Amino acid sequence: MPGETRKLPAWPVVAACVLLCGFVPARVAADSSASLRSHAADLKRVNAGLATRSHSTVLELYALDSQLARARAHVVALRIEAAQVRAERAAAEQRLAVARRSLKAAQHALELRVQQLYEQGDDDPVAVLLGSTSVSQALSRLDTLGRVSDMDRLVLTQTRDARQRYQHETRALAARQRSLSALLADAAQTASRLDQTRAQRAAYLASLAARQRLNASSISALESEAQAVEARATRITPIAPPGGGSSPPPGSTMTVSTTGYSLHGRTATGVPVGWGVVAVDPSVIPLGTRMSIPGYGEGIAADTGSAVIGATIDLWFPTLSQARDWGRRTVTITLH
Repeated sequence: MPGETRKLPAWPVVAACVLLCGFVPARVAADSSASLRSHAADLKRVNAGLATRSHSTVLELYALDSQLARARAHVVALRIEAAQVRAERAAAEQRLAVARRSLKAAQHALELRVQQLYEQGDDDPVAVLLGSTSVSQALSRLDTLGRVSDMDRLVLTQTRDARQRYQHETRALAARQRSLSALLADAAQTASRLDQTRAQRAAYLASLAARQRLNASSISALESEAQAVEARATRITPIAPPGGGSSPPPGSTMTVSTTGYSLHGRTATGVPVGWGVVAVDPSVIPLGTRMSIPGYGEGIAADTGSAVIGATIDLWFPTLSQARDWGRRTVTITLH
């Protein structure tokens, strides 16, 4: 227990006590209220930087949302245009099929007409003249034969022109459809890439927020611990050495033998043990005296022990391994 003898050979007893009570988590870089508050201030500065990065990331997300909306709208527009082109191509192909059938029918009709004229002998102008009973009849038959021939040629020409026009229209629409398909694929890929980038930035923003929350929790814990250390310090007032001796003047130095220990409970002054609690010989260093200890940090004389005699002090550590690592050292301390 604090206030009793602390010797390095008694480590087996201390180890058994720690094993029975459970392992105590190691405390990281906290040796005084000042260092605790300094660490908290560092975390606050880190959080300020994280807040700046979060703000920039939010602005990036806004820009990405705008780009993504435009890309998706472009994809929709291309899909609508592609659907219209498909419908126009289908209609053009239908018109081309009709033109082909019309041309085939016209060609077949012409073949029949030629065959009929040949069978009737009306295809030869000389035969028409010789077969006519009068000049007017001959001229009338020749005129009819010419008009029929001109009409057949007109029908064939118009049908061929329609077929060629519909073929050109169909090829143009097919090319436009291929171009739209390529544009649609590019637009879809752009939208997908923007979507992935946005998801990555959103995940990054969430990670920044998580780090900020973790740091805020650590800041709160560090400040609470610093307040507890300060509260323990204020509860300890310097006590003059017994026998009317004078206390060492502030700023004086003293070479002492130090030993690390890791016990839990309350000190001889009644405050709980914690980092910075130093066990002293009150006849040499009055209780309540603050000191700077090289390699350890700030401490306060708040405990005593039967083995702490003369220029000897014991330093509290939160874990057995830390106390062992410190072991026994001779250092020169500065009293405040």
